[in-house]
This record gives sequence, structure tokens and C-alpha cells, in this order.
Amino acid sequence: MSLITVELPKSLHMKISELSEAEGISANQFIVLAAAEKMSALLTENYLEEEARRGKREDFEKVLKAVPCAEPEEHDRI
Repeated sequence: MSLITVELPKSLHMKISELSEAEGISANQFIVLAAAEKMSALLTENYLEEEARRGKREDFEKVLKAVPCAEPEEHDRI
């Protein structure tokens, strides 16, 4: 494990302490989880953008044509 020192505004530090206590975890664990969630979101976005760049419109249309034309089930209706 690596050690990193981060300076936080007092208001952010207080809110992290408050929320981490409510969650029953340490402030350190809270920050680690927050960083992991942000990293995951960014990596997912990058992955989806790359997949979109590699995609072909004709492949997309082929898949769409295979989807049956049907009304949504009751629980999926708006």
C-alpha cells in the first residue's frame, strides 16, 4: 500500500468524517472508496467511447433488425 498526503478544505474534511461515521467506516476507507468509484466511472466511460469508435453502423442495424417489435411488458411501461 502507498501513502499519499492530501490537503482538504476543512468543510470537505468535516463532511467526509460525518459521512464515513454514518457508514461505519474510517475516513480513509471512505476516501479510498470514493477514489475507486471515480476511477471506475472514468474507465467505464473511456471503454464505452472506445467500443463506440470501433463499432460499425451496419452491425448496429443488424442487431436492431433482430429485435422483435413488441409492446413493453407492464412493469416496463412509463
